[in-house]
Order: sequence, then C-alpha cells, then structure tokens
Amino acid sequence: MNIKASLALLLLLCVISPAPAQTPPQTQKPASDDKDEVVKITTNLVQVDAVVTKDGKPVTNLKPEDFEIFEDGKPQTITSFAYISNVPNSTPQPATADKKTPGVVPYAPVKPNEARRTIAFVVDDLGLSAESMAQVRKQLRKFVAEQLQPNDLVAIIRTGGVMGALQQFTNDKRILTRAADQLRWNICSRMGLYAFSPVGRQNALPSCAYRSYSSTLKSLRFIVDAMGYLPGRKSMVLLSDSIPRESQDEFLMDQGVQEGAGGNNDDDLTLPADSTNYLASLQKIAEKAIRSSVVIYSVDTQGLQYTGPTAADAISGRDPRQITNLLSMRSQMLFQRREGAELIARQTGGFQVRNSNSYDLNRIMEDQSGYYLLGYRPSEETFNRRFHHIKARVKRSGMNLRTRFGFFGVTEDEAANAKRPSTQDLTNLALASPFIAQDIEVDMTSFFLEDPAAGSLVRSFVYIDAKNLTFTPVNGRYQGSIELHGVVFGNNGAIAQQMKRGATVSLSEPDYKQAMANGIALSFDMPVKRAGTYQARLAVRDRPSSRIGSAGQFVLVPDLRNKRPAVSGIILGLPNADKTVSNAGARRFRQNDDLYFGFNIYNAANETGQLRNLMMNVMLFRDGKNVYSGPEVTIAASNQKDLSRVFTNGKIKLTPNFEPGNYYLQVVIVENDGKPKPVPVVQWIDFEIEK
Repeated sequence: MNIKASLALLLLLCVISPAPAQTPPQTQKPASDDKDEVVKITTNLVQVDAVVTKDGKPVTNLKPEDFEIFEDGKPQTITSFAYISNVPNSTPQPATADKKTPGVVPYAPVKPNEARRTIAFVVDDLGLSAESMAQVRKQLRKFVAEQLQPNDLVAIIRTGGVMGALQQFTNDKRILTRAADQLRWNICSRMGLYAFSPVGRQNALPSCAYRSYSSTLKSLRFIVDAMGYLPGRKSMVLLSDSIPRESQDEFLMDQGVQEGAGGNNDDDLTLPADSTNYLASLQKIAEKAIRSSVVIYSVDTQGLQYTGPTAADAISGRDPRQITNLLSMRSQMLFQRREGAELIARQTGGFQVRNSNSYDLNRIMEDQSGYYLLGYRPSEETFNRRFHHIKARVKRSGMNLRTRFGFFGVTEDEAANAKRPSTQDLTNLALASPFIAQDIEVDMTSFFLEDPAAGSLVRSFVYIDAKNLTFTPVNGRYQGSIELHGVVFGNNGAIAQQMKRGATVSLSEPDYKQAMANGIALSFDMPVKRAGTYQARLAVRDRPSSRIGSAGQFVLVPDLRNKRPAVSGIILGLPNADKTVSNAGARRFRQNDDLYFGFNIYNAANETGQLRNLMMNVMLFRDGKNVYSGPEVTIAASNQKDLSRVFTNGKIKLTPNFEPGNYYLQVVIVENDGKPKPVPVVQWIDFEIEK
C-alpha cells in the first residue's frame, strides 16, 4: 500500500464513505509516569506488598518501625518503605444519568500513570452450577452499577471461552454490564444444574465436563501471565463453585448416587476413595501470580447452602444413617470444593469469601484501596532458585497483615531474560493491552459501517504522529515504512477479525513538512460477521526502528435484521470551507472550535418505505455532568434516496465556557411513533478539549 500525501491530508465531508481522514495539529502526549509500584525481586532489593486491616478496615498510617519481616524465618532489616494508594485523593462518585440521559454516562479512560484499582473478575463458568451462575450475573451487574469508580480498570472474563485477557479491561459501565449480561451456564460445567445434585434425580454431565477442571486451571495460568504485563499491583477475583485441592471425582460420585438411589447399599452416599491431587498446579498459579504482582481473592459462589435433604431429593425408603451420610457428604463437598481457591488466595496475599450470598465484593474492593511496600536487601542465598517463605508482622495489637506467601529465588532480570519478547510478541502485547503503547503517538476513531458490497465493517480513521517515524531521503523524496496490525476482539476477548498491512510512505518535500506539522492519516477497515460488542485495536510499527504505538476503541455493531433504527457510530472533526473535515482520527480540539459530528442512521424507513418520524438530541458531558444540551431536531433526509441509511450531521460551538479536559458527546435518536415510552437509540464518543 502506497500512502500518498493527499491520502494523509483530506477527508471528504461524507465521512461514512470509505475515505481517509485529515489529521489535526500535532500534540505530544506526556510520557507514562510508570511509578515503582510493582513487587520487585532484584539483587539489591526484595520488595513485597502487604495489606493491613483492623476490624476489617484498611490501616494506612503505619511507619517502618511498626513492621517486622522475615525471609525463611530470618529477620530482615527494612530498607525501603512506602504506602501506595490505589484510589485518587478524592474519589468521585459514579455519575448518575438524569431523565434526559438514557443509559449510563461513561467515564474518561484510565491512564497508566493514574492511581487505580485493576481487577479481573474471573467467572469460572466451567465450575459454576446453573443456579450459581444466575447469582454471579446478578452480583456483577450490581457491582458495576453501584461500586465501579472512574479509576477502576475492570475485566469480566470467563474460563470457558477463548480468551485474550488484557484488552477487556475498562471502566466503561456499558461494556461491563454487557459482559455480565452475557454470562451463561456452560454445558461443559463440572457442576451441573445445582450446587448439590438431587439424590435420585438424573443430572448426567457431558464428556467435556470431566476435563473442565484442567481447563479452568489452564485459563487461570493464562490470565495471571497476561496480567503480568499490566503496570502496578493487580487483583484477580475468582468466582467459582469448585476449585478443590484434591478432586474426589464428584462426577462419578453423582452418578453413583443416582444409580443407587433405590437400593440399600450403605456406601451409595459416601465419597469414593480415588482422588487426584492438584496442589502442584495450584502452587504454580500462585507463584505466577506473585511474580506478576497479582493478588488473588476467591469467592465461593455456592454461598449459604443447606446440606440436609430437600424436596428435590428422592430419599423415600432410606434409613436415618443414610440421611446422616448425606449431610456429612455435602458438608465435606463444600469444604473440599473451596480448598484450592483458598490456598491460592492466601499464598498471594488475598482472602476467600465464603458463606455469603452477596459475595462481599465491597469488602474486596475496599481491601484494594492501597498497600504497603516493604523492602529489604537480600543475601546471596536468596537467589538459589529455591522457594523462600515470607512472613511479615505488625507490632501493634489488634491488626491483621496479609502478604504473599513467598517467592522463588530468581531475580526480575533473570525471569525477563528467560524469554525475551520478539518483535511480534511486542506487537501482540500492544494490541492486547488496555493501555496504549506510546513509542509512536497513534489515535483512532472506530465506528460501525454497513457497506452494500463488503457487508458489516469496523472502520477506523487513524492518526499517526510522523515525528515518531523514521524517514530516509530517496531520490528527492522522504520515504518511510510502517506495519499496521489490526484486531477486532469479541466476546471474552476472542479474536473476531485480524488484519496486517504493510505501508510505504513516500512524501515530497512540501508534503513531508506538512506531515511533520500535522501528522499522517489513513483509514483501516476490518469486517465483522455478526452483531455484538467489539473492541477495535490497532498497532503501528515503524519498521526501521521497531518502535510501536497503539490505540483502541469499543464499537457496538447493531443487528440490522430487526428493522429497528440504529446509529453507525459518530465521527467528530473540524469543518473546513472546502467541504472537508479535519481531526477525525485524533478527536482533539480547542476552545472556539466548531465541533462537527456526523453519523448514519440505519433502518430509517418504516414498513411502508417512508422516513420515520425521528428526533435527535445532542448533549455534552464532562466528569459525568451534563454541560450542554442541544435543541431537539427532526431528522431530515433531503436529497437522500436510500432511506435504509440516512446521513445526519451537525456542529457545536466550543465556547470558552468549555474548560480543557475530557468530554463525551451523546446522540439520542427517538422515534415519535405514538407509543407512550419510545425506546431511544443512544451513541457516545469521547474527545478532548486542549489548552
């Protein structure tokens, strides 16, 4: 692909057609202030994190002399000490939408150098009963609605799906609510329909269920490894009915109960003797979590369970001893199912929640508000490649301290050198990470597009800072070479589409100067096959220097087959006198600019082929507050013959009253069809007003 200067400088006003975008004046983003907040194990310093609580509440005002720390039972002298807060000094409360604001007001994206809580809610759908899954879905929806804060970076990940863990982290309530809504009981779950299989009832499991625990452990290792690439201290909240330390093969036990329900076999309600020990696998997960600075909290999603016989149990004809065996068996099952999860939580500095139907998610979040970093100088014996136990204590009475169980005697540098990432690995990481790679400044605007020839697309207008690229004089021109790697991630992080393109940039002297001043712009299309919520990610690599930049945006692809109105996605820019628009990729503007917006409305015609009576309302939000409300406007379609999609645009004057900062533009489309409560179509896009 040969990128010409004209391709980099112009975007036709009909922004929904396949045309490249003009770029804004270049603005350098600040470098990431990557604070030393991660557990470190180097030849000069061993640094461990610790959480101190009193009566269940975090304690934040302790001093170095209040602590003792031991390595393999030997006291160590604390040489470095800090308390790290994961929440801003004044944490804003979640914004609530007013009557004119359908849905939830999005938060501004979390940046790498900001104080934050990074949490992966890992829903073990391979280890959840159908009844427990319903409760998990309810509690996660409640958490997103009531407890999520603007500086929380959260992912909801299922163990039973194809995963790409990192790109799912977000603070967008809309995305997280959809992720919670999509949670379903997995037919391959080792738990079946109920936490306890009813005695005498058929609860046959498919063959895939017998391999589900190994799949769960494999998924946990993958997620922990992936989270290691995120900066700072992270947390995993594991929600499962069954993470045992030893498996008593409950599947065979359930079948035995069913088959013996009508007989007099005294052993038909007892646990079988054969078992499989998963201790080594669990300890490996804990060790990976320690190395990746991930604290694990486990939630026993069985909640409060009654272990006695219920109406669902067919116990007619059984003697009292068999009923006693039933209570004993179920109590033992509850205990065994949570042993493995409790182990990895304790060893990584977290805790387990059990016997709670609410899952105590507020307690878990409060526990992540901050932590102490205790550092000491290691001896030569520390790096003998063996496991070293860590124990820390608070000298003050009445306080509880939790920290990691220990670490393996390998330095961070040795661990990093064991597998140096290739260029492709770095590119893949840039695509997956929720934080952008900043070696090259890249911005993008992605939106849904239904193309008559190509079908459903995610189209991205991309801005690249030319100053970050390598240009070489060739025959009187300036030549550069880049690679574009695009990925569309779908449900649970599965890759729905990926594309790779090479590009040679050849610019004349005037065009080169223009690119240095205004950057380079282009468009990038990736097809999608079905409706859903997606995340578009793009990584740009400068081939000569191997520098990488990345950007990403969530895109909602509507189902147009239902014939209901839908909005493509919004393009923002600066309207020019020659019917072009600039700034479509970067979305950065200044006070007194005219903010242009445009989008397509699909299914704008009704059943008779006439334009629906559609009304549009546009609002701007900053920090969750409505700062601008435009007049209600009737959608017109003059000079547009195809009413299956109607192009609509408008502009807003960014007066000096709009202070510099992050903003969201909301478009609401409502059909006045005589119904008492018309369902609005809502679309959002963020932008920045610069100083």
